[in-house]
Amino acid sequence: MAKPKPLQRAHRPAGPIPVTPVLSGPKIPVWLLTALLALGTLALYWPATRCDFVNYDDPDYFTLNPWVRAGLTLKNLGWAFTTAAAHNWHPLTWLSLMLDVSLFGRTAAGPHFTNLVFHAINVVLLFWLLRRLTGAVWRSALVAALFGWHPVHVESVAWVSERKDVLSTAFGLLALWFYAGYARARENPAPARPGRPSGGRGTLCYWSAWLCFALGLLSKPMLVTWPFVLLLLDYWPLTRFKPGRTWPLFREKIPFFALAAAVAVVTFLVQKLSGAMVPVDAMSLGLRSENALLSYCRYLGKLFWPDNLAFFYPHPHQIAPGLVLLATLFLASLTSLCWWLRRRQAWFLVGWLWYLGTLVPVIGLVQVGAQSMADRYAYIPSIGILIMTVWGAVALVRARPWLAHAAAAAFCVTLLLCLPLTRRQISYWQNSEALFRHAIEVIPNNHIAHNNLGISLLDRGQTNDAISQFQIAIALMPNYPDAHYNLGNALIKKSQPDEAIAEYQTALRLNPNNANAHVNLGVALDNQGRTDEAVVQYQATLRLQPDDADTLNNLGYLWVQRGENLDQARALIEKAVQLDPRNAGYLDSLGLALLKLNQPQDGLRQLLQAVARSTTPDASIYEHLGDAYAALHQNHLAATAWQKSLALAPNPDLQEKLDTLPPP
Repeated sequence: MAKPKPLQRAHRPAGPIPVTPVLSGPKIPVWLLTALLALGTLALYWPATRCDFVNYDDPDYFTLNPWVRAGLTLKNLGWAFTTAAAHNWHPLTWLSLMLDVSLFGRTAAGPHFTNLVFHAINVVLLFWLLRRLTGAVWRSALVAALFGWHPVHVESVAWVSERKDVLSTAFGLLALWFYAGYARARENPAPARPGRPSGGRGTLCYWSAWLCFALGLLSKPMLVTWPFVLLLLDYWPLTRFKPGRTWPLFREKIPFFALAAAVAVVTFLVQKLSGAMVPVDAMSLGLRSENALLSYCRYLGKLFWPDNLAFFYPHPHQIAPGLVLLATLFLASLTSLCWWLRRRQAWFLVGWLWYLGTLVPVIGLVQVGAQSMADRYAYIPSIGILIMTVWGAVALVRARPWLAHAAAAAFCVTLLLCLPLTRRQISYWQNSEALFRHAIEVIPNNHIAHNNLGISLLDRGQTNDAISQFQIAIALMPNYPDAHYNLGNALIKKSQPDEAIAEYQTALRLNPNNANAHVNLGVALDNQGRTDEAVVQYQATLRLQPDDADTLNNLGYLWVQRGENLDQARALIEKAVQLDPRNAGYLDSLGLALLKLNQPQDGLRQLLQAVARSTTPDASIYEHLGDAYAALHQNHLAATAWQKSLALAPNPDLQEKLDTLPPP
C-alpha cells in the first residue's frame, strides 16, 4: 500500500518574521519613552502656568473660598471631609488645593502648575498601564501621547477648578495598575516561600487597587464606573473570562461595587440638596435621553475634529427628531460592529464600552448644571476611543502591510497637529475675558459666557459694557438668576440702588438659595436705611452660609448701631474675627460693640489692632478710636483720633463732638 504523502508545510523564510515599522518602531528604552512623554507634556502645557484664575467656578474653589485660601490646616481637614461646597463631595480635591496655598501661596501659578504635573503623571501612568497589560510598547506610547496632547483635554488641565479631573484620574489609573498586578498574580501565582505565603503579592495588589480607587472617588465621584472598567480589562487584554469563571470575576469586584454605590448615593444627595440637580419637571427624561444620544456623537466629533471647543455648551432644550434618529442608528451600528468583532479584535468592544460606560455619570441622564456636554467630561472616556483607534490601525496594517508607511505618517501628522491646536486652546484660558469672548465667538447664544464676560468687565471697571453683557444674558435666558444678580451688582456701581434692589429680588425669586444675592440685597437695603428688611436678608444669608464672615460682621454692626441685641451682635462679630483675624473692618466693629457694652478698655484694644491692620487710613476706625479714648477720659488722644478722622472724611456730627470735648 502506498504511503500517504506527508502534508506540505507552508514555506517560512529563515529568521524572525518581518514586522512593519508601525508595529515595532525603533528600539527605544522604556525609560526614555517615559521621559519623552512626560517632558513633552510639560513643555506643551507650560503656558498654562501663566494663566490667571477665571470667574467661573474658580471663586468657589479658590479665589473666594476662605477655607482653601487659609491653606492646609487640621481645622480645614475636617471642613474638607464634611462640606458640600461647589455642589460636590470631593475632600481630596479640597485638600490638594489647600496644599497648593501652603506651598505656593495664593497666586494662580501654583494650582496651575500642580494641574500640569498631575496631567503629565497621568500620561506616564497610562503608558505604563497599557504596556503592562498588553506588552505593546509603541501602541501604548502612542495612546498616551494622544491622550496627553489632545486639545480637548485642555479644559481639564488649564482650569484650576478641574483639579478633580486630573487628580481622580491619577488615582484611577493607579488602581488599574495594581489590579493588573493582582490579575497576573491570580493567573500565575508565585510559589510559596519561607515567611511569605502563596498569593501574598496578589492580595497586596488587590487592596492597593481598592485603596487607590477609594482615593480617586474622594477626588471626583466620576470614577463610580471603575468596577465595570475592571471587568472590561478582564475580558481584554487580561483574558480572564473563561467558562465557569464569570461569577468569580464579578464576586471579586464586590468591594469595588460597594464603595462605588456608597459614593454614588452621597453624591446624589449632595447635588440634590444643594440645588445643583435639575428636577425632572424642569427637563424631561425624554429630552435628557435625546441629548445623551446626541452628546455621545458630539464627543466623538470633538475627539476626531477638535474645533470650536468652548468652556460651556448650552443645553438645546429642543432637539430635532431626525438628529436623534441618526445618532441612535450610528451608536447602535457601531456597537453592533464592535460586538461582531469581539472574538478577533476584542479591543474594539473594550474601547467602545469604556467610552460609553465611563461617560454615563456625566452624560446628562441625571442633569447637573445647565450644560449639554463639557470637554472635561471626555478626559477619561477618550482613553477608550484612543485604544480603539491605535489598536485598530495596527490591526489594519497587519492585514495590509502596504499601509504601514501611510499609517505611520498619519499618526505623526495627527500628533504634530495636536501641538498647535492645544497651544491655541490654552491661550483662551489666559484670563476670563479671553475665555468668554472665545466661547461667544464659538456659540453666540451662550448666556453663561455673556454673563461671565460681564463679571470680568465689571471687575475691570467697565460698568456700562458689563451691564450690556448681563442684559444680553437675560434676553437669551430670562429666568437666569445669576445674570439678574450680577446686573444688580453693576447697578449698585452705577449708583442706582432702587433698580439694583429690584434685580436682587428677581434673582432671589428665581433662586431663593443664592446667599450672595441675599447679602448684597441686605447691604443695599441697609444703605437706604431699611434696616429691618436688611436684617431679614442677613439672617437668610447666615442660614445658607453660617460662616460667611462679611454677613456676620454686617448683621452684628447693624445691631450695634441700632443699640439692639448687643450680646448677640458681639458674638457674631467675634465669630467673623475668628474667621479672618486680620480684617480691620471686623476689628473695628468688635471694638465699637465693646464700647456699646461699656467695655472701653477692651474696645480700645480691638480698635488699636484695627488701625494696625488697616492697609489704608479709615475715617470710621479713627472716629471709634476717639470714642474709646473719650470713654476712658483720655481727651487729648480722643481729640487727635477725631481730627485724623475728620481729615479723612468731613463729618459735622463728629466735628460737634470735637468742639464740645472738654480740654485735657
